[in-house]
Amino acid sequence: MTLERLAATIAARKGADPETSWTAKLLSKGPEKCAEKFGEEAVEAIIEAVKGDRARLTSEAADVLYHLLVMLAARDVTLEEVLAELDRREGTSGIAEKAGR
Repeated sequence: MTLERLAATIAARKGADPETSWTAKLLSKGPEKCAEKFGEEAVEAIIEAVKGDRARLTSEAADVLYHLLVMLAARDVTLEEVLAELDRREGTSGIAEKAGR
């Protein structure tokens, strides 16, 4: 799966040289900066969704997924953990799930 390969690449870049890897550069700035960058990309995706530009939204959504995985890696949360949480929630009403928090 593409997301699993991307998550593995991000994990592998954690100790890489920030001068040669964009991912390593982001991670070297710490979790807060990674979260900030994720937020910026999410806002850009929202803007494209409101505008209705499918191609731009697709591109921005890819950026959001990448930066989400970087943010998770910065806090040592794996894609597998997130997918397990989604599996746990499967079949549960969103209303019921929110009420249980």
